[in-house]
Amino acid sequence: MPDALMLFAAGLGTRMRELTRDRPKPLIEVAGRPLIDHALDIALSARVARIVVNVHYLAEQIRAHLAHRPVILSDETAALLETGGGLAHALPLLAADPIFTMNTDAVWTGANPLDELRTAWLGQEEGLLLLVPREAATGYAGRGDFDLDDAGRVVRGTGYVYTGAQILRTPHFAARAPGAYSINPVWDEMIAEGSLFGAVHAGGWCDVGRPESIALAEAMLHSSRDV
Repeated sequence: MPDALMLFAAGLGTRMRELTRDRPKPLIEVAGRPLIDHALDIALSARVARIVVNVHYLAEQIRAHLAHRPVILSDETAALLETGGGLAHALPLLAADPIFTMNTDAVWTGANPLDELRTAWLGQEEGLLLLVPREAATGYAGRGDFDLDDAGRVVRGTGYVYTGAQILRTPHFAARAPGAYSINPVWDEMIAEGSLFGAVHAGGWCDVGRPESIALAEAMLHSSRDV
């Protein structure tokens, strides 16, 4: 059962335009709190034992913000390694298999996403993605990412959107040469093997990747408190 988490916080945040000129995206505030604090709340509520955060862009600001938080920093200041390369670089710090990973540019309502993944994890998977139906993906402007077959296996499609939270086994990453690469080709390997599965989040999710999504995220959070 996974008990270590990789939080991705190293990206350049270019979709946020002027908002990330002088601060990293994980420190942009939603409902009065930085995005990374929303993510850490989820991790701590799920009682994850080990939390690793990667840093690259304006890393000193994230270091200062997290100085007194129970996290380990994975330094990517020399080179941005993308999601797959960043995860591989952090494996010695994570010291676990399987692991959680979660993006820091989303907010959630409803069930704790890491608890949902733990509950759905059966042990035979190489990866388990947490998804939301395309029509329920607040702030998301894409076509969708995946579909699910009758056995819960993930295939490329448009019916569901990847939320940024998942469980992964690590040998796929440990076996690759160091460097920058996306998790996407690793997912494709798992899909070809029939070992990538999906679970559906019971609650709201908002992609906070663009400036206009901040108001959407705050409205979603406010609505959930009013229920």
